[in-house]
Amino acid sequence: MIARQWHGWTTSENTNAYESHVRTEIFPAIQRVNGYRGAYLLRRRAGDEVEFMALTLFDSLDAVRAFAGENYQMAVISPIARNLLSHFDEQAVHYDVAIELRSVPN
Repeated sequence: MIARQWHGWTTSENTNAYESHVRTEIFPAIQRVNGYRGAYLLRRRAGDEVEFMALTLFDSLDAVRAFAGENYQMAVISPIARNLLSHFDEQAVHYDVAIELRSVPN
């Protein structure tokens, strides 16, 4: 499994709008990618900004390419997200998932 990590930053005023855009547009669209395994959007206050880290999971680099294209290291950012973000990583970082631990139901 491949984990794709990316960071973007917003102003405090754009935090809720960006999070809503990811929840209602970005994550639903990515679910249609064959080989998609899950996603997390993390956030934290970083000075005057809010930092977001997106972590998406895919079966393979081929699945990542199905999402991001042949130049899969480049960030995939919608026009709406570009308007809401103050700045962002131009590239995503990819990791092989070495260990996966899921919680056990009680």
